[in-house]
Amino acid sequence: MNSDAALDTWIQRETLAETMIPLIGRLYRENNVITSIHGRSLINQSVIDLLKAHRFARQIDDVELSLAETLPLLETLVTLQLGAASLDLARLNAGFKASSETSLEAFLRAELADVVDRYGADERTSTDVVLYGFGRIGRLLARILIEHSGGGHGLRLRAVVVRRGGDADLTKRASLLRRDSVHGPFTGTITVDQDRNIIQANGIAIQVIYSDSPSTIDYTSYGIHDALVVDNTGRWRDEEGLSQHLQSTGVARVLLTAPGKGTLKNIVHGINHGTILPEDTIVTAASCTTNAITPVLKVLNDKFGIVHGHVETVHSFTNDQNLTDNFHKGDRRGRSAALNMVLTETGAAKAVAKALPELEGKLTGNSIRVPTPNVSMAILNLTLQNGTTKDEVNTYLRDVSLNSGLRKQIDYIDSPEVVSTDFVGSRRAGIVDGLATISTDKNLVLYVWYDNEFGYSCQVVRVMEEMAGVHPRQFPALDGASPAAQPADRPGAQPAPALA
Repeated sequence: MNSDAALDTWIQRETLAETMIPLIGRLYRENNVITSIHGRSLINQSVIDLLKAHRFARQIDDVELSLAETLPLLETLVTLQLGAASLDLARLNAGFKASSETSLEAFLRAELADVVDRYGADERTSTDVVLYGFGRIGRLLARILIEHSGGGHGLRLRAVVVRRGGDADLTKRASLLRRDSVHGPFTGTITVDQDRNIIQANGIAIQVIYSDSPSTIDYTSYGIHDALVVDNTGRWRDEEGLSQHLQSTGVARVLLTAPGKGTLKNIVHGINHGTILPEDTIVTAASCTTNAITPVLKVLNDKFGIVHGHVETVHSFTNDQNLTDNFHKGDRRGRSAALNMVLTETGAAKAVAKALPELEGKLTGNSIRVPTPNVSMAILNLTLQNGTTKDEVNTYLRDVSLNSGLRKQIDYIDSPEVVSTDFVGSRRAGIVDGLATISTDKNLVLYVWYDNEFGYSCQVVRVMEEMAGVHPRQFPALDGASPAAQPADRPGAQPAPALA
């Protein structure tokens, strides 16, 4: 193809993508329908993002997904009066091409029968969300919740609770939401209502509540009822401390964005979120590192069996460290985070067992804090029950990342040029670096990148959705015969859940 023809083709594809954007938006805002391509959401995406999503399909289907095929899908979907659903356009398109049906509308009506002509019949209820704390994780949670608010159902960010930091507190809080040195500017508009202590973000009114105590707030006075309070301060980590939130009027459940202590359930979404029960009023979302490594350890244990191993995390500095040398109650953490590599401890390896009991006592761990602000790496040094090769491990993990129910937790990359900043903003819990894999029979060394801020925040939101029961139905349903759900290689292994 000559250069002029290539440019003409590109322009034609851009035109198709531009036509798709209002259809995707209409389905989302009017029908509460989320569209995706092999798990990559199309909501609020640009023309270039849509083109990249279609090209991504070649990793799974061996060919690039044609916009000339997905556009008719969207044009037909908007006519079907759909109820709330999550639709994978690539898999719907593949199903239509493999079927004997010649009418696209007839195929979609049959495939989506449970939600066709169900417009306005969304049985999900909205859940009020309160962010207790507004630090690094709190602000990223706010960004994600605002981004997800277009359908009008599900999780609704209603309030943020902080301690007043001075006369300009509200303006400064809004500014920190608007600008982020690591994750870039907020996508949208933000205004401040000083009289009512409200931050308006993309039309979402976020009530800022000033309080020094988690137990004395009357949320109902702000119109907030049966709220899910997300404590991202880390100040309380046990049931006694976190139960203070339940003493405030208008609170139904509490989620901690840190590892919990005692008997609290530590949830890694994709692994043990099915253990959350309606009577569980307090749940924890474990740590960023535990979320990054547990899904990978799960599928490796299912396939090859893990005898024992060591987890070493090369972790970005966090705001509990010092910019310059100063007192810190933790060993070595008082030394300058910007100037040093700091050897410290991590509880992530032991915490894995709370989500994967079969790995109890099999893992040790340590951490090295390094002078970077975001994106960390976990190095898994494992002894396996069954011998394997680098190619077998990488092929297996790549398939898991593309086709299984853990595709929102595990990503895979094999580029020789990637570095840590390439993973800022990753929505996956962990990204396996295939080129770095080392395998010698039963000894395996695996390198897993993770955005310890944003990737973790996405996992937290998934736990929130599980607690609130606001997941839309997925079409087509994920095939249960995915690599991660095939643990027959090792007796007694449990299948990974097939979730969206």
